[in-house]
Amino acid sequence: MFKLNLKIALRNLWKHKGFTLINVGGLAIGMACCLMLLLYVNYEWSFDKQYKNADKVYFATLNLKYNGKLATTMAVPNKLANAAMIELPGIKNAARISMPGNFRLFSHDQNHFKLEALSADPSFLQILGQKFIYGNPETALAEPNNVLINASTAKKLFGNQNPLGQLITYDNKVSLKVSAVIEDLPKNQTIRFDVLQPWAFYEQENPAEKGYGWGAITCLTLLQLKDNADFTATNAAIKNFIVNKESDLKEMTYQLFLFPLAKFHLYDHFENGKSAGGKIDQLRLFVFLAICVLFIACINYMNLSTAKSEKRAREVGVRKALGSTRNTIMGQFMIESLLLSVIAMAIAFITLELSLPYFNNLLNISIKIDYSSYPFWVLLLSMILITGLLAGSYPAFYLSSFIPVKVLKGFKSSTGSLSIRKTLVVLQFSLSICMIISAIVIYSQIQHLKNKPLGFDQTALAQIDLEGEWTKPEKLALFKNELQRSGAIMAATEYAGSFTGGGSITSDISWPGKPKNDVSIIHYRSTGFDFAKTTGVKIVAGRDLDPRFPADTATSLLLNQTAVKAMGLKNPVGTVIHWGDNPPLKVIGVVQDYSNESLASKIQPTVYYYNIKTSRVLLLKLSPAQSLSTSVEAIKSVSTRLNPAYPVEVKMISQGMAEKLQSEKLLSVLSNLFGSFAIFISCLGLLGLALYTAEQRSKEISIRKVLGANLSDILVLLNKDFMKLVVISNVIAIPIAYILVAKWLEKYDYKISINPWPFLLALFTSVLIALVTVSMQTFKVAKANAVDALKYE
Repeated sequence: MFKLNLKIALRNLWKHKGFTLINVGGLAIGMACCLMLLLYVNYEWSFDKQYKNADKVYFATLNLKYNGKLATTMAVPNKLANAAMIELPGIKNAARISMPGNFRLFSHDQNHFKLEALSADPSFLQILGQKFIYGNPETALAEPNNVLINASTAKKLFGNQNPLGQLITYDNKVSLKVSAVIEDLPKNQTIRFDVLQPWAFYEQENPAEKGYGWGAITCLTLLQLKDNADFTATNAAIKNFIVNKESDLKEMTYQLFLFPLAKFHLYDHFENGKSAGGKIDQLRLFVFLAICVLFIACINYMNLSTAKSEKRAREVGVRKALGSTRNTIMGQFMIESLLLSVIAMAIAFITLELSLPYFNNLLNISIKIDYSSYPFWVLLLSMILITGLLAGSYPAFYLSSFIPVKVLKGFKSSTGSLSIRKTLVVLQFSLSICMIISAIVIYSQIQHLKNKPLGFDQTALAQIDLEGEWTKPEKLALFKNELQRSGAIMAATEYAGSFTGGGSITSDISWPGKPKNDVSIIHYRSTGFDFAKTTGVKIVAGRDLDPRFPADTATSLLLNQTAVKAMGLKNPVGTVIHWGDNPPLKVIGVVQDYSNESLASKIQPTVYYYNIKTSRVLLLKLSPAQSLSTSVEAIKSVSTRLNPAYPVEVKMISQGMAEKLQSEKLLSVLSNLFGSFAIFISCLGLLGLALYTAEQRSKEISIRKVLGANLSDILVLLNKDFMKLVVISNVIAIPIAYILVAKWLEKYDYKISINPWPFLLALFTSVLIALVTVSMQTFKVAKANAVDALKYE
């Protein structure tokens, strides 16, 4: 029986090639979109789960009291790792890790590269096992001047040579011995590095690190629990670990907790000391989008299959008259559906393989299909079965229900079946309209963040690292003078770190009227002279740091407007502020608030002070009198002449600001891309209903034409029912979409107000798409010769 049903199914699919092509195309697009989204979700989900001990590894995470709430940071005191190992019985291993984002120059012979370097305790390699090509994990970080490199770094510095035991130069001043080479880190790993150095070397380079107390938060710390350790007990024991060491920190609410390494990539957003989501929210949205696209494809199949019901009705009637049972007929239709599902999956899989490189390039990720993974094949088989059964269920039940006597006399569709098809079309378009509205709102929010005033001039602002000769004040002054003389820049100033990155915080600042129990956290950044002139930030009160005033190098401060509000200063200029053990500091100016570290979050209270020794970058305001490329080439030329040992990299601040919208852009791209596919598939479903309607009303239309109805009357008659469905879809979709986008916008401090335009645009777009889709078929029916439909009556 199965063989017979399969043969009949193949004949029917071949007989109705057009319908088969549309059905297979819709299912294939839906499956390909669903697979692509699920592969991306799986890629993001897999972050940091490749380690053998991943379920036992945690970040030591710190909650601080911040403006009445708890702020969460991964930075903790460097004393924590050793103390936790000794005093907490549940801890098996602990390792300090330097803060990420440290790019330094590494050289071998004539090869010079800036590489991302991390420093870590030797136990780091025991906690997170790496795949070693050369060297021994037990001794790789045993000596201060040892260095571990990855395979790509080895290739850059040594070519095809075995690098083990060879020397490389760090920062053109220290020779390091290559003690190990590991495989390149996978892209789905949070802790990334090109070069790994011992923590002992980090302390040599930063002597102050050893003297820091429990109040200084300067590094990351990984903790590995013992196999039999009680997580709840260990987490409770570590909570007040810091304040028990230094009671003065109790007012700061220094509370520690353990946060799983395997969760950090997806749950990195915290509110008031608790995990409040993060990228996981996007992944949930993508899973929902994947299900929606596949479901829309299944609905499309149902509508197109039942649209051919009149041509299949007599077949069902004859088969029933000859003794076939309803189950047998249902089985035939289910086999047809499953066969289409298999063909669609084959096409979807080929499409997926062909488009995957472009998808990876678009998102700058590395998704690979693991053909040896049984869950992948289970997913494919499950999708084929679920899609085939879901898509074929309604046609099978509906078509097999025909009564032989009635269908052999003349087929007439029941209003119930038609209402079900209309319901499916409404559901399809409701989902599609939600996607249209969401895509418009996401795009509008991105444009709002991109176009909102930043408070500084990003268009001509660049930065370079301060290294080599630039760490000498006299050489740096010469460099800046040379650049100004060449016409490449208009101004320059030193800055604490990357202008678009984060910075340091403190609670050890007091001002007139500050309550004793106030533990407000203030951000601070070191800078040089001409800060406002270089960045384009406005001075709203007082003046900028100026070399004409000797006191500016030691006892002067700038505040931003948010800091003035936080401190409650009515006349801030001239106010004396106390900061730790430093001499009293005087506020000489107030800078306008500007957004450089986050486009979506509120500006933080910030203090600026003069200290070029702790500044890591040089900010450059490029001259508008010449082209950007000319200025950049001039900077590189002067730098190469004066600081030849350090290849300069000019980074545009505008590029750094654009990267801050990467997550939103990703959401926008995927929503637009897969939302468009969903709308396309929905149009196929609407086309199916239009075909069905035209099939049912062909005689009615012919009679109307004979009685004098013109083309426009018939088009209005046929189209108005479909427009009603689209309007109903909008009525359902608009309130749902409003709730969804309002919820999504909640996470932004700076956000658009939800106005009617996205909803009106979605309404207009959906009506237009539906009108064009339906008119393609109705126009054909309306133009048909009435004699062809009535000649047998």
